[in-house]
Amino acid sequence: MLTKAPDFWRVPGVAAQILRPLSVLYGVLAKRRMARPGLRAPLPTLAIGGLTCGGDGKTPLALLVAKLLIEMGERPAFLTRGHGRSNLTAPPFLVDHKYHNAHQVGDEALLLAQEAMTIVGVDRFSAAQVALSAGASVLIMDDGFQSKALAADLNLLALDPTYGVGNGFCLPAGPLRAPLASQLDRADICIIINPDQHKRAQSFLSKSNIFHAFVDVAQHDSMRFKGRSVIAFAGLARPEKFFSTLRRIGANCIAELAFSDHHFYSERELVALRNLAERHKALLVTTEKDAARIEKCIIDYDFLPINLILENKKDFVNILITSLERARLIRSS
Repeated sequence: MLTKAPDFWRVPGVAAQILRPLSVLYGVLAKRRMARPGLRAPLPTLAIGGLTCGGDGKTPLALLVAKLLIEMGERPAFLTRGHGRSNLTAPPFLVDHKYHNAHQVGDEALLLAQEAMTIVGVDRFSAAQVALSAGASVLIMDDGFQSKALAADLNLLALDPTYGVGNGFCLPAGPLRAPLASQLDRADICIIINPDQHKRAQSFLSKSNIFHAFVDVAQHDSMRFKGRSVIAFAGLARPEKFFSTLRRIGANCIAELAFSDHHFYSERELVALRNLAERHKALLVTTEKDAARIEKCIIDYDFLPINLILENKKDFVNILITSLERARLIRSS
């Protein structure tokens, strides 16, 4: 079981150099894919992505953008492939977070559906038609930044300043989803998530529209875990970010257990977690995304919700307004 991204993705090493020819080939193909013209959806379309193959903060950013659009009076709809779901051949359909489970739609789709209309489907254009019929006014592709299935009117790129670009190589030698230059050229807005004083400036960024956002935990959630002995577990691309957040709000992490990204927990694993927590008289704590993948009531656990707080929110909203106005003008001409 792959518990985390390979260490050689962080800095160049022997393994990365051995895999570099494959990385170059992957980068060429990814660049070509990004350069293809996409179909224009009937509604204004926003694409949100991350530089690397997980852990940049793409999903929290998508949720933040949806909240801002709702505040603006828009009716956003998420379009997602539904990573991790069992049936990839089903035609696009609306997600009901009270009815569907992670096996049917993927864990991220369940989270998105709690905030706004969410359509799962491989065929982006057909999914856009479903959203239009359901009354959406704007589309958000939470995993469509590197894809050109649909042409985006605004491209937003989430950046993790601690991880950055890793060793700078594309898959499989490194973590990049596509060559760095191609991704930065595509981005209209770059959002650096959780910058600190030493990492606010990213040397590889030259875009004028750079914003900063911070992971926030509600005060009542912080108080629930402050001083508590916890067994933290997570199936994320970078679980250390979750563990760090727990420690930051004052939780006493007795153990920190990392599983593979989008991991579906077996009954045996859940029982082992329960036994560990009982042995240490500790509380089991995971992420909201992981909670979407735990269906059976085998264990008692809690999860830590997070939100993003955006600096210069007014400027960001103004860009959204301008982009939507321009997109609608194009479609009406």
